[in-house]
Amino acid sequence: MKILAILRVAVRALRRNKLRTILTMLGMIIGVGAVIATVSLGNGAKSQVEAQIASLGQNVILIFSGSFTRGGVRSGWNGAGTLAVEDAFAIEREVPEITLISPELRSGTLVAAGNQNWSTSILGEGADYLDIRMWPLAEGSMFSEQDVRSANKVAVIGKTVADQLYPGMKAIGQVLRIKNVPFVVVGELIPKGLSVMGQDQDDIVIVPYTSAMKRLFGATTLRGITVQASSTKALAPAQQQITELLRQRHRITPGHDDDFTVRTQEEIAEAANNASQTMRILLAAIACVSLIVGGIGIMNIMLVSVTERTREIGIRMAVGAHGRDILMQFLTEAVALSVVGGALGIVSGVGGSRLLNVYMHWPTLTPVEWVFFAFIVSAMVGIFFGFYPAYKASQLDPIDALRYE
Repeated sequence: MKILAILRVAVRALRRNKLRTILTMLGMIIGVGAVIATVSLGNGAKSQVEAQIASLGQNVILIFSGSFTRGGVRSGWNGAGTLAVEDAFAIEREVPEITLISPELRSGTLVAAGNQNWSTSILGEGADYLDIRMWPLAEGSMFSEQDVRSANKVAVIGKTVADQLYPGMKAIGQVLRIKNVPFVVVGELIPKGLSVMGQDQDDIVIVPYTSAMKRLFGATTLRGITVQASSTKALAPAQQQITELLRQRHRITPGHDDDFTVRTQEEIAEAANNASQTMRILLAAIACVSLIVGGIGIMNIMLVSVTERTREIGIRMAVGAHGRDILMQFLTEAVALSVVGGALGIVSGVGGSRLLNVYMHWPTLTPVEWVFFAFIVSAMVGIFFGFYPAYKASQLDPIDALRYE
């Protein structure tokens, strides 16, 4: 009963100065809303990165040509064609943990069909590429090992290419001209959307790597090799064995840099998450500053309230109220300000993140535990920043309070 009476008095005191109450809560609303929106954006970005990394397939190891130093200059991934088709065969033959492998070439060029043309990415891959990437086909089939061995002119295309070159018609069986070389479309991939870097994964044409080397680009080396290990535990041993094998095949002596780069799927995911984690921490720190400012605003207003209500405090003490009753009264008011402001902040943060998702197409994901955490933190902020003004009010001398003008 006493608690209900304290709450009624607190609500009445807060309603007495509605504008000041609203402005005081605004700091908490902005602070909590910023925290929720920041966490939602950070988790949305993280989930998108994880989904994109998962789209590489399971237990994938990527081998890139390049990333070597010559004359003090580091070329970076794909900086030079240092991988041979024989390297891929050797990896498949001598690394027991490898189950699937696909040599790779990559280039961009203009493709055409009928009177339509489109600039897209051309991938030369092995027959196991889609199995490694776990990328199903919407229609048709993947080219076979026989197509790879014979360098047949067959192609699998993405949804974007199909829409641009064959609008309103089925792409399977159609002729696709790549650098004026006719290829027959044998398969169409299911759409995957944008990658982590914002690239359209469906804007792609996949042909046998032998066809890309002999019929399109006249290449003699590979730009990369994609392999799949038998299990997650086999990733590290397979990576080590591949590195040692390629160093041996490329005659790289100890102390010299590799002329290739081997990265596991886990390493790529870790690097991507570390990059996004830094941004999430920075945004969360900025949002927490807003929360602290809101708490300072509550303390400031409560100190003003104590000063304005000094005579009221003296009267309450004169009629029998104890110091702890005054402490609870003002502490309740501070907590009420912060809790109501926190609740409105949660609503604004969730709503704001949804609007960003709908109108800006930014990925957002609001964890339920963070909603409860924000609510609890808002209450703690009220207690922390409201305690001093409440304590100050409870220590007033009743006689001095009654004399206060």
